[in-house]
Amino acid sequence: MAGVSVTALQEKSFDEPDEKRRPPKTAVDVVNISDHTLARCTFEPGWRWSETVKTVVHTDTCQVNHLGFCTAGTLTVEMEDGTRTTVRPGHAYAVPPGHDAWVEGDEAFVGYEILSAATFAKPD
Repeated sequence: MAGVSVTALQEKSFDEPDEKRRPPKTAVDVVNISDHTLARCTFEPGWRWSETVKTVVHTDTCQVNHLGFCTAGTLTVEMEDGTRTTVRPGHAYAVPPGHDAWVEGDEAFVGYEILSAATFAKPD
């Protein structure tokens, strides 16, 4: 099984990202570190993928694979077939392409993403 390798000691802050993506109600802070891309995704209360990120990527549903973990807020994800899950603080998540998602409640969702960071919320 091939693994991910790291060849140098590095650290970076999401507070000083290499790239910022800012669709409505969305903050994606991207860091590139040791040939890998990571993102901190912050979605404001009232955020819904189909009303925010869709405006910059122009697909009917999110077509990105997500792998990450939640540190704040609550996010509900619904697949095209209607199956749903709700992600809460302390949860790790994996989401395949073909979904919508929205923030539940009055707290911003904060997730750190490992798999989708290079492309999520990036204008087409």
